[in-house]
Amino acid sequence: MDMKVNFLPVASHLNWDEYFMLQAMMASFKSKDPNTKVGCVFVDDNNHQLTMGYNGQIAGIDETQIPWGNIKSVPLDQQKYAYVVHSEANAILHAKASLEGARCYVTLFPCHECAKMIATVKVKEVVFLSDKYNGTVENQIAKRIFDMSNIKYREIELRPDIIKDLSQHFTSMIG
Repeated sequence: MDMKVNFLPVASHLNWDEYFMLQAMMASFKSKDPNTKVGCVFVDDNNHQLTMGYNGQIAGIDETQIPWGNIKSVPLDQQKYAYVVHSEANAILHAKASLEGARCYVTLFPCHECAKMIATVKVKEVVFLSDKYNGTVENQIAKRIFDMSNIKYREIELRPDIIKDLSQHFTSMIG
């Protein structure tokens, strides 16, 4: 009798970086921000998710009383920037365990304020999808904070077929 009758060759379609970045992308989908949707996921060395977050308004407040506009010529109290909590901050605030030594997967390179929080909780690496503010003063400060804190950061590029394959997979589940 063949002892390998039910053994099939199998492999994951995703590596860990792709898997967690897709989770961060899914978290960003929850954001109500009409301009910039950001999501992040923190994971440990065993590739277990520790916490996740997306950019959104302050938990528990009446969001209809808060602006989502980003026109900077109006007073700060009439801009989203005064009220939005970034994805990284949300994830850190909701973490149930230490994030020391964790990796942070985030769809947009962290701002300098989030970089301070990430460094303070002693994250070891930031993996990001987009660095659209590269070269700005705030971006340079964030990178300096990471460099001074020995936090590695790297950009990843998702393979073009991943989104297509994911879409086909979802369609097969509901179709």
